[in-house]
Amino acid sequence: MKKFSIISLGILASFQYVNAQNISSKKWTDQFSYNNILAIKEDHGKIVAATENGIFYYTISTGEISKLSKANGLHEVKISAFDYNPQTKIGVVGYQNGSLDIITSGGITYVVDIPIATGYNGSKKINHISITGDKAIISVGYGVSIFDLKKKEFGDSAFFLNGGTYEASNEATILGNKVLSVTNTGLKTHDLNTTFPVFATWTTEMPGAFKHIDSESGLVFSSATTSYLYNNGVSTPFPQTFTDIQDIAVNTNNIIITDNARVYTYNLNGTSTGIVDFGEECNTANTINGKLYGGTKLSGIKDESKTTYRPDGPYKNTSYKISLLNDQIWVSTGALEAYNNPVIQNIGYYHFDGSKWVYPEYFLNNPIQFNVRDVVPNPSNPSEVFFVNYSFAPNEKGIYKMENDVFKKVYKNNDAASFLNRPSGITFDENNQLFVSASLLADVPANTGYYLYSSSADDFTLIPIINAGGALKPFTKDGILYIPSPFFEPGGLIMKAYGDNPASTSVPVKLIRKENNLPIGGTVSAAIDKDDNVWIGTRSGLRILSNPKSAITETSPQTEAIIIDEKGIAEELFRDNVILQIEPDTGNQKWVSVDGGGVYYLSPDGERTIQHFTKENSPLPTNSVTDIKVDKRNGKVYFVTLDGIVTYQGDVGDVTSNFGNVLVYPNPVVYSNFKGKVTIKGLAEKTNIRITDAAGNVIHSAVARGGYYEWDLNNQKGVRVASGIYFVLMTNEDGSDKATAKIAVVN
Repeated sequence: MKKFSIISLGILASFQYVNAQNISSKKWTDQFSYNNILAIKEDHGKIVAATENGIFYYTISTGEISKLSKANGLHEVKISAFDYNPQTKIGVVGYQNGSLDIITSGGITYVVDIPIATGYNGSKKINHISITGDKAIISVGYGVSIFDLKKKEFGDSAFFLNGGTYEASNEATILGNKVLSVTNTGLKTHDLNTTFPVFATWTTEMPGAFKHIDSESGLVFSSATTSYLYNNGVSTPFPQTFTDIQDIAVNTNNIIITDNARVYTYNLNGTSTGIVDFGEECNTANTINGKLYGGTKLSGIKDESKTTYRPDGPYKNTSYKISLLNDQIWVSTGALEAYNNPVIQNIGYYHFDGSKWVYPEYFLNNPIQFNVRDVVPNPSNPSEVFFVNYSFAPNEKGIYKMENDVFKKVYKNNDAASFLNRPSGITFDENNQLFVSASLLADVPANTGYYLYSSSADDFTLIPIINAGGALKPFTKDGILYIPSPFFEPGGLIMKAYGDNPASTSVPVKLIRKENNLPIGGTVSAAIDKDDNVWIGTRSGLRILSNPKSAITETSPQTEAIIIDEKGIAEELFRDNVILQIEPDTGNQKWVSVDGGGVYYLSPDGERTIQHFTKENSPLPTNSVTDIKVDKRNGKVYFVTLDGIVTYQGDVGDVTSNFGNVLVYPNPVVYSNFKGKVTIKGLAEKTNIRITDAAGNVIHSAVARGGYYEWDLNNQKGVRVASGIYFVLMTNEDGSDKATAKIAVVN
């Protein structure tokens, strides 16, 4: 039986982890894919595996799997290299951006950048890492660098500058006192001595284009199709010709060569001991306790019986939009270039069914090119799911229906030329009516509108609305359909008051754009809050439209910018920024994603920033979050990026006029351990708060809105309270509901 757990800031078997930059906490978890195995290492009969966005550790005897990612210790995503030394218990993670994480028993050290040669402007990606004793040889685009694992700093670097051009080290290793590096022009070697940095003193022992190298009890290197056993300067080719070698591993007893789906094992003399076909492409393989494990590209680790081992997660990390319903999750993977041209990811969607992640077999080896822009379940029947394929390929665009993740039907895939009638986003309204936004409509005066679904006919009808600039994911409230239109001209926010007749073409329609005080440029996102204000995110800033029911019939309704005080100067919030997503929570606070700027958590009026998460100070994979969803039952916030999904446990769950489950944390508050504010969550929408000391004296009072409150532990004079027990007395707005709590303070 497999057991799954997440590494906290503590111990994972032989490892201990410390949060070096404090960018992760118990509030964060990841929803990353752990399918694409980049490296498999052994730790005394246990498996340590590296994937694109994290490390996981598999204990063979118990079946327990633990994982380490940016959500709980690492500092980046997009891992490109990894090695681990079981004797010293040190692991080194290399990333595509050139940074490193050094994992030791004392914590995780973040090394921001590799040494760069003067004039080198190439990729910083860490190509390969090989640990020998207290040294790690790092292969990069300019050559190799030695990293001292005791001092946790770089030593000598050799810049492979040949004829004015830098040559990459594809992989390198240390054998004895010699560094051996494989490049596209040959096997290059140099002793670890004072002339190591001087490239002119390096020896090309064998010319050729070589990709892989590894050493322990022996040394093997290879091109794409030929492997060589290296011994005292003599290179002997293996008799086997390979198709496309993906990796070489040399351990105490074996040589393992991964050739796509087939893995070849040899003894240290190069004598064949077996061939295993894992049935799919592998990046790497290794033997542990005499058993062969393959690191696949799509299924995690496989053993020879095809049993898989990995933490549960989506099929891949690529993610765009997310839908939540009860305990289930659906994730689309499509994308657009310049809000118009499809970026064919050819993945489809992922589905968490409440207990495990599912990838529908329909998308495997399907000749259709999938650019799934949105996927939404039927709220009254979650087994029925609709997704849109935004593609220009003939007969591939359209609206698709799935039942229990099995394909049932496609609609409107050939109702016009492949680049016309483009379906983009999906929404169900309060009455379970299904709308699919569509743009570049054919043969009608209005070029933007929507498809309306009829369950009785099991078909869609195209309803044109207005001339606009494209269409993105729609939403509805109180009989009004909202469609963001992203093009500069004539983009904006489309509003249609369909009432009880969504098929009507004569009901009021409004396109909110620059004459309505929108910034120049199209609308990318929009949302309506609990006060019925429409928050509009454009390609040049943010606006608020009040009372949309009236605005839709007014001649020239005006939106308003949010003006904030920035060091005594009035400034427009998010001016000239692209607003990718807006999501109100049940307390009416707003999560706002800014392209390249991370995520802001704003007060209900937007004038105060409560939190600002970026990839630098949080586990966000990137600073461009393409979707945000709040699980209104528990306050968990899902941040979706093209590099994966992370979740944050917010403080605002299902906020109503009455109290929920009131919780105070941290409690007790020990000053030596915590110097921040105390959070009180589970409050009513509007809560009157009085905090008293043990004698009944009121030392603090406030009115909290939005379901939670933060107390700075100061009394009404602004002085920190003394050690003791404090009582929190709370009533809702009309006094019909009450709650109490205690806070222990230790200074």
